[in-house]
Order: sequence, then structure tokens, then C-alpha cells
Amino acid sequence: MKITESVHIDAPVERVFEVFCDLDNAPAHLSGINSLEVLEGPAQLKLGTKWRETRTFAGREATEVMWVTDYEQDVSYTVDAQSHGTHYQSVYLFMPSHGGTRLEYRFTMTPLTFGARLMSVVGLLFLGVTKKALTQDHHELKTVCEAQA
Repeated sequence: MKITESVHIDAPVERVFEVFCDLDNAPAHLSGINSLEVLEGPAQLKLGTKWRETRTFAGREATEVMWVTDYEQDVSYTVDAQSHGTHYQSVYLFMPSHGGTRLEYRFTMTPLTFGARLMSVVGLLFLGVTKKALTQDHHELKTVCEAQA
């Protein structure tokens, strides 16, 4: 399963990158996060930062551990997670565009086990819910970036 999105944000790349990488303030900025605990590395994302995030998703509370696997200051970062036999990856790209920033986002889910492959069929039913949650996150962070630009 793959979800892609592109968002224009009326704020400079450096500001947008800073807000998107700020784990300390993520629960305040994102209504979908119930709690967040940094496990390793700095709370301002860097390569190797690892955290535990709890959200309410499709009416149920879910907790996942995520970590940064690729990072280039003010350009991009990649976050990976693995849960229930599935590998999740989120790639964020930040580019100057029309006096602001163009955010390009790609989320992929790859089943690693037989059980996860079976469940991926059910996962297709949640594709819309997942996309809606991710879009909401990006638009809430867009609002933060533009208010402080």
C-alpha cells in the first residue's frame, strides 16, 4: 500500500523542516497524537532518533515505535517502523517553491510475513482512513508553519 501527497506551505523551507522535525511539540501541534516519548537521540529529529508514539486510529488506541533512517538537514528525512509483520516507511521531501515550501510525502506499507500479507487485504479497507489521518497531520503542521512564518 502506498500513499503520496504534496502540500504547498507558505513558509521558508528551514522553518517547515524545523516544525516537522520537532517531536517535543508534536503532541501540541497534532491532534491525532495522544502521547509521544523520545527513546533515543534528540527530540529535534536527526539520524537515529527513535520514539514511541500513541494515537487513536479508527477508534482504537495504537502505539508504534519509529526511528529516523535517513536525514538531510532542510532537504529530507525518512522514518521507519515495523509492527505486526509489516514494515512502514514515511519519506518527507522539502523543496523551495513559489516563495514557500513544497512538501512531498510518501508512505508505504510492506507486509513481511504471511499473516501480514493476508491482513494487507483488510488493510486496503483502511487506506482512506490512513490517508485522511496523514493529510490532517500535514495540514495541522502547515498551519503551525504559516502562523509562525
